[in-house]
Amino acid sequence: MEHIVIIGNGISGVTAARHIRKLSDKKITIVSAETDYFFSRTALMYVYMGHMKFEHTQPYENWFWKKNRIELKKGYVKNIDSKNKNLVFADNDTLAYDKLIIATGSKPNKFGWPGQDLKGVMGMYHKQDLDNLEKYAPNNKVCKRAVIVGGGLIGIELAEMLHSRHIPVTFLVREDSFWNGVLPDGESAMINREILRSGIDLRLGVNLKEIKSDGDGKATSVVIAETGEEIRCDVVGLTAGVSPNVDFIKDSDIEIGRGVKVNRFLETNIQDIYAIGDCAEQHEAIGSRRPIEAVWYTGRMMGETVAQTICGNRIEYKPGHWFNSAKFIDIEYQTYGWVWAQPKENESRFYWEHEDGTKCIHINYDKKTRAFIGINTFGIRMRHQFFDKVLTEKRSVEHVLEHLADANFDPEFYKLYEKEIVAKFNEENGTAIQLKKKSWKRIFA
Repeated sequence: MEHIVIIGNGISGVTAARHIRKLSDKKITIVSAETDYFFSRTALMYVYMGHMKFEHTQPYENWFWKKNRIELKKGYVKNIDSKNKNLVFADNDTLAYDKLIIATGSKPNKFGWPGQDLKGVMGMYHKQDLDNLEKYAPNNKVCKRAVIVGGGLIGIELAEMLHSRHIPVTFLVREDSFWNGVLPDGESAMINREILRSGIDLRLGVNLKEIKSDGDGKATSVVIAETGEEIRCDVVGLTAGVSPNVDFIKDSDIEIGRGVKVNRFLETNIQDIYAIGDCAEQHEAIGSRRPIEAVWYTGRMMGETVAQTICGNRIEYKPGHWFNSAKFIDIEYQTYGWVWAQPKENESRFYWEHEDGTKCIHINYDKKTRAFIGINTFGIRMRHQFFDKVLTEKRSVEHVLEHLADANFDPEFYKLYEKEIVAKFNEENGTAIQLKKKSWKRIFA
């Protein structure tokens, strides 16, 4: 019986295993050094914040794996012997495979800062990070202050987590505005205000110089590079992005760049070895997408795709239109299509912000053709199905604004803003767009 081995029990690896089982009777083994069972990584913050227990982050009961004949092996893979089709573990145990799927995800970036490996210094990506956070920051008596280094989605989540336990937080962001390599100026400024409004000490345009030790191997303060200011703290969160977790592959025959290089079928340069999820790097980017995408839903899609190929239906990975969502403390964020931090030469922008400073939309469209390119929406929920459809059909910005009521996904009794959004667009552009009434038929067709 053909043996499929999957390294990594995150969303990519587990999705691949589930779909291979649906399609075949192959022997399947999932290898992980992190946890015994699959859990939802994005839910870790809610465990710390007291909204759920860790076992609630596990979508499947412990008996699920045996019932579905998916073997689980706990262990750290030291290297891959692709010639003999063997995995070699840190304890020198080995495991033979017929086909191998690498789904090892990401690891937090470290940039060689002095003190980056001290106790009390952690990322916020793995289950072990959650355990360390409970150890070093259980409350504001044990942890008098935390410093977070790096302004992105993980950084702001960690800030919110610590803030929920009334632990003072200083947030060091290298850029001159939060996440402004991704967000345009208006949205970035909105999130700056939200962070400060929440009582978090936001420091923009600063870099970490070093993390100091208390003499017993525990972090006790950080030093800011630009000013030399020393900030005393008990926990340091390193959230300056993530990178593919591929160090154990560097001495193998498998081609790597930043991640494991794959083609459109998620195949590596070695026959019968595939890579999926955060650790996979496309040889050539798909459209405007990045070659590496550390996003939950693309990992799931890759798992489904590679399962088809392994089970005899070789299909190409097609992620479709870009979308993403997140939450910046109390402001929900969604993006569909492309709204770059800075517009390209052929693009026009329309920006509307509510007077309370916590809601906005930013629409990007082609100057000449008027084709809709993308939207950022903050504080107003929008419908994925609507934007996926208008992007596929290459609809105009006018069409999107006419049907904006159909795009809205806020619950009943929420205040709606479509009229004032359309009115502002008309005022700025000399148009006479008429907002159409919500059509339930259009929504659910």
